[in-house]
Amino acid sequence: MELADYTLEILSFLFVIGILAGFLDTLAGGGGLLSIPALMMSGMPPLLALGTNKLQASVGIGTATLLLLKKKKFDWAEVKILARATFIGSIVGAVIVQFIDTEVLSFVIPVVLGFIALYFVVSPEVKSKRDSKGSQRIYQNIILPIIGAYDGMFGPGTGSFYVMTGVVFKQLDLIKSAIVAKPLNLASNVASLIVFLSFGHVVWVIGFLMMGGQVIGASLGAHYLVKANPKALRFLIVFMSVAMLARYSYSMGWFS
Repeated sequence: MELADYTLEILSFLFVIGILAGFLDTLAGGGGLLSIPALMMSGMPPLLALGTNKLQASVGIGTATLLLLKKKKFDWAEVKILARATFIGSIVGAVIVQFIDTEVLSFVIPVVLGFIALYFVVSPEVKSKRDSKGSQRIYQNIILPIIGAYDGMFGPGTGSFYVMTGVVFKQLDLIKSAIVAKPLNLASNVASLIVFLSFGHVVWVIGFLMMGGQVIGASLGAHYLVKANPKALRFLIVFMSVAMLARYSYSMGWFS
């Protein structure tokens, strides 16, 4: 697909979507709810839309991760093992999705998104304390690779999944969990991007266009995240989870 295949209106629309997706992904995840449908609306087949989304999203989440690292909001030495787990899981998921019908995921995603929204509505505030070593091993060796595999296969909501599991398994407060989620999300995005690139499922011109929007949105999001009100962030996670649940339910024909 060439740049000439797109009107100025579509290109402008995709650029704005890149800004919004970058902002949402940095704060609470869910940018894929905007970017993937937008890419498919522009005429891309599903696998090209998924691959192009990984290209532009990797730049956005990479921008946010770099800014947070420069501000010393997380220690790379502490998260690199966790990031490796998401990287490996994402590689596996991205390879699998090349050979299956992506519609299969629509049966699982609404259930998970509904659970995330419900958890953040009813859960109490979490203290900043470490959980048991057993939970740490489960988190690192099972939970993170599974989330990484999901990100490799599809992606929307991955940021929220990382935030929720950081709260549950590592007993991080909400803001800290959202910050730690950034390098984990970056690792799974880059891993899946490598696979999609190897299969040729990326539209470069659109990816580069949306990268510009992602950098703007992610920069704004990273600036807000470090001083965000936990209650506001919790509300945003719930809102995006419910919005994604509604989006997938509609796509499955539940409301028709």
